Amino acid sequence: MAEMQEKIGFVGIGLMGHGIAKNIVEKGFPLTVIAHRNRKPVEDLIARGATEARSLTELAANSTMIFLCLTGSKEVSAVIEEMKPALVAGTVIVDCSTGDPTVTIRLAEMLAAQNVHFADAPLSRTPKEAWEGTLDCMVGAQDEVFQRIQPVISTWAAKIVHIGGIADGHRMKLLNNFISLGMGALFAEALALSRKVGISVERFDSVIRGGRMDSGFYQTFMGYALEGNRNAHRFTLSNAYKDLKYLESMANDATIVTPLASAVKNSYAAAVAGGGSGPEDYVPHLADFVARQNGLDKPGN
Repeated sequence: MAEMQEKIGFVGIGLMGHGIAKNIVEKGFPLTVIAHRNRKPVEDLIARGATEARSLTELAANSTMIFLCLTGSKEVSAVIEEMKPALVAGTVIVDCSTGDPTVTIRLAEMLAAQNVHFADAPLSRTPKEAWEGTLDCMVGAQDEVFQRIQPVISTWAAKIVHIGGIADGHRMKLLNNFISLGMGALFAEALALSRKVGISVERFDSVIRGGRMDSGFYQTFMGYALEGNRNAHRFTLSNAYKDLKYLESMANDATIVTPLASAVKNSYAAAVAGGGSGPEDYVPHLADFVARQNGLDKPGN
């Protein structure tokens, strides 16, 4: 892989980004990273062979391909704006965040004016798969750009689908998250109703697990609701709410009626407004908020 001579920059070495960056450097690509709040991931990556940049402009000037793994389009826009003066013509920026497609298009057009390429490559699965290099990735990019970035994405993703042109990756990611987060809202409400009518979480699970309604998402969700593992699915409620707002914006642009998407968004909005906005308030914890709305304690009580 290293024969490509791509010099990789990476911004956003958080829950997902740390594992992704680890796989990039361990599989032969020169890697430059930058610290944010937590230095532990930076120190770990330096020990594995990465270089630390002192600023975003330094990272940009020394990279031919830059991966961004940030919270959303607002953060991506701010980072690109800061890097913009130092970006070298021919550089590819790969946005692995879950973003607003309208912002993605705007950024790509702005960067094209200085001969910088853009691709959206959002992720699916959890930090565990990021560390193992087995994430799913959906890519929006021109064909030649996809061919260039695919070998690097292959270091951390087991399933890579080229969805289409720029912003199609972000569009598909929002659809994917609508389905998964919608299931989370259904599970949380079903668990509350189950307990209200006298069926315990354990008995509920004994029917669903192993049946047609079972899934990997169900199992990580129930890792908290049934087993009390707060880290069973480390995707925050605030990020879920943000993604559903992006979905709503995409639907508005498409002039489509979305009664289910609106209901799902409001379920997460209620949880965030009710105190679930912290960095360790994850999607399975939605069950707590729905339970409390219905006069119940935590799922296991």
